[in-house]
Amino acid sequence: MGYYDQDHQNRYKGQKGNKGGYFLASLVGIILGAILVVVAVPKLADYDVLPYTVEPDEKLQDEAAGDNNARTQNVSLDVTTDVTKAVDKAGDAVVSITNIQTAGFWSNEGNGSAGQPAGTGSGVIYKKEGNTAFIVTNHHVVEGAQELEVSLEDGTKLPARLVGSDIWTDLAVLEVEGKEIKTVAEFGDSDKLKPGEPVIAIGNPLGQFSGSVTQGIISGLERAIPVDIDQNGTVDWQAEVLQTDAAINPGNSGGALVNISGQLIGINSMKIAESAVEGIGLAIPINYARPVIDDLEKFGEVKRPYMGVQLASVNEIPGYYQQEALKLPKDVKSGVAITSVEPNSPAAQAGLKEMDVIVEMDGQEIKDIIELRQHLYTKKSVGDQMKIKFYRDGKTQEVTMKLSGETF
Repeated sequence: MGYYDQDHQNRYKGQKGNKGGYFLASLVGIILGAILVVVAVPKLADYDVLPYTVEPDEKLQDEAAGDNNARTQNVSLDVTTDVTKAVDKAGDAVVSITNIQTAGFWSNEGNGSAGQPAGTGSGVIYKKEGNTAFIVTNHHVVEGAQELEVSLEDGTKLPARLVGSDIWTDLAVLEVEGKEIKTVAEFGDSDKLKPGEPVIAIGNPLGQFSGSVTQGIISGLERAIPVDIDQNGTVDWQAEVLQTDAAINPGNSGGALVNISGQLIGINSMKIAESAVEGIGLAIPINYARPVIDDLEKFGEVKRPYMGVQLASVNEIPGYYQQEALKLPKDVKSGVAITSVEPNSPAAQAGLKEMDVIVEMDGQEIKDIIELRQHLYTKKSVGDQMKIKFYRDGKTQEVTMKLSGETF
């Protein structure tokens, strides 16, 4: 009995001591667990391992009908970027243009005109003077129109008058009542553009998506694109344009190409419409367009230097006639032959004659009619002097011509 009691007492003491150790270990575990929860749970929530816990002062909405566990949070994001700022600055200056033409037998029947939209395009408001606003667009957008209608960004429709148009540069100027006009485009400097620079095209693609915005980069500068002005299958002109990969579709013609500052740096003019070609849009550089715009606004036409001659490219003349009629040396395979000279014209006054072959202007080689027009139209002005080197009867001569301002 004594032995049992002593053993029982010893065991009781051991159990009592163990209970104290268990309690201490449990307390330490609880404290460490609490610290772990405080530190780890927010981190896990950041990585979506645990659901996000909403603070009590955040406003929550339950938009899932009947589901008390579905909670949503209203979040306000600032999506303002350099692109959106550029669009905000220039977007309202871009308009839609409708070319209205009288259709066939409906015209002049005494019942009023039955004008039908023959096409749509875009334009850019570049100036407001008094109560008149001026819009630049493409020549082909307004060509053949009996009436023109301009739609502003807010849907307001205004009748427009054609001030002037130029087939060579594919530019035209319109004017509208300026009362409703609030935004005018700011001209940029297209000479400072760099390949890879971001640009934004704004226009009216397909005639129904007014104010459409596409973004891209400058893909190339000073691209020369052959243009058949009279659609006779022969190239008449080389258009100098900017190349961009910003989407430019039918209806964008005449719209704005702007830089990241929202400045107008090009007038969208054409798109290479081949199924195998993507991402090639073209625009007229604004520095090239501005003198044309000024002439159209002031005179209704572009004042270009005039020579007073009819011409033919030597490379289009059979070799036999190059030798027998023009009497060119055999090593001369290019140039521009004069086929007629108008009386009292600058050419006649300079002493040029039929069958003369122009090979240089101001020291620049002239290989064909396109190069002659490029030199005359882009590098010379009315009243300028121009040195011409030419062949006559197989020998070279030089004359100086004073250019007048009549239509070439």
